[in-house]
Amino acid sequence: MMKVGFIGLGIMGTPMAGHLAEAGHTLFVHDVKPVPAELAAKKDVSAVANGAEVARAADVIIVMVPDTPHVEAVLFGKGGVAEGLAPGKIVVDMSSISPIETKRFAARINALGCDYLDAPVSGGEVGARAASLTIMVGGPERAFATVKPLFERMGKNVTLVGGNGDGQTTKVANQIIVALTIQAVGEALLFASKAGADPAKVRQALMGGFASSRILEVHGERMIKRSFSPGFRIELHQKDLNLALTGARALGLSLPNTATCQELFNTCTAHGGRGWDHSALVRALEIMAGHEIGGEQAAQAA
Repeated sequence: MMKVGFIGLGIMGTPMAGHLAEAGHTLFVHDVKPVPAELAAKKDVSAVANGAEVARAADVIIVMVPDTPHVEAVLFGKGGVAEGLAPGKIVVDMSSISPIETKRFAARINALGCDYLDAPVSGGEVGARAASLTIMVGGPERAFATVKPLFERMGKNVTLVGGNGDGQTTKVANQIIVALTIQAVGEALLFASKAGADPAKVRQALMGGFASSRILEVHGERMIKRSFSPGFRIELHQKDLNLALTGARALGLSLPNTATCQELFNTCTAHGGRGWDHSALVRALEIMAGHEIGGEQAAQAA
């Protein structure tokens, strides 16, 4: 059993930390908000004042916060993790942030005699609660071997991709594929609905063919049922695509379809959809088409 620190107890972090507590690990947790009751009630979970106290108490310190500036503040701000580290400890960032900044953060943690793993996840709140997350890891093999039993309590598909930054690069690639697939599913169902076909039956038929995907299954259903409660919020996917587009500029390459998806998300945000589930990207397509999948117009056309 390990002494584990966990910083960031949002909709993802709370169930992830809960799985570690249920496995018998001693947890030292911190968040800017009070510790959720579902976690505070578990055995061997102690709330501490700041990241430095987490780092002093734990051997492995996990960070799960929204964006790059938040990770930097948690690690290196006043009362941050770096203030409490001692040589031999391991810092694990499971947030989804900039691969470039990740390498810089890792170098600063390494200079303190500690290992650093970037280990972003895919699977959303559902995956976090079911302990079925996909975890993409960058960092040294020795640290990965130590932390892997913790990863396996939180996820099902755990892969050491390469060195520091490679985990975050993999997550950005994942988010490109997810966004483009959501767009493809939205366009296909919108086309079918506007043509007068029943989009639910079209989706059912497509699920048995080469077009089948997890996104067609889950997000296609959301589009048809108009169920856009997150899930994974559009504002978070916008952040991830911004990482992709910023990285592309630095690498001197073009990601034209990624840029299009970002503009569609921007349209949703302009219509009050920052907090919608990312499957609601289809609403931007619907606005341009003047037609809703499964809406009144679809029923009239049918």
